Amino acid sequence: MLNSVGILARKKKKVTFMESNKKTPGLLLLKLWSRLNGWPGGRWLFHRVLFWNVPYTGSFHGQVEVLQPGYCRVSLRERRRLQNHLRSIHAIALANLGEMTSGLAMLTGLPSNVRGIVVHLAIDYFKKARGNLVAESHCRLPQVDGEVTWEVITEIQDQVGDTVARTTTRWQLDNLA
Repeated sequence: MLNSVGILARKKKKVTFMESNKKTPGLLLLKLWSRLNGWPGGRWLFHRVLFWNVPYTGSFHGQVEVLQPGYCRVSLRERRRLQNHLRSIHAIALANLGEMTSGLAMLTGLPSNVRGIVVHLAIDYFKKARGNLVAESHCRLPQVDGEVTWEVITEIQDQVGDTVARTTTRWQLDNLA
């Protein structure tokens, strides 16, 4: 395209991290994690990119500790702004933590021809969540030939190792091929 001076000019298009490649968001996050994880400030930068692309995820500041295809461990530091009137971590903060953890485990395990979206989230509470927490999600993926519904369970434990909550996230998977 010629500009007003007659010089060939390209249209500038803002490209975000998630749109910068034809790979899936999970594969891009996994690649970014593997590049940044071992470097000083790398985890901080990874979280900035994650929270920029998924803004609501940054609202409770879960920190990814381990990220592998089909597995994720996220920690959550107790903060006053996450507490309820009982001085324990609020139920919805626990649900957010479980959903984030299952989402990262699921998305990093999906092949590039499969997309997924959360269609249901359930949570069971076992005790008051106090102190720092760790959420873990293992995701064994099904064969996706068409539309498939799949559940991913996330265990949330306190510093003692007691399970304080368990989320069950139902995903709708679809093969794009």
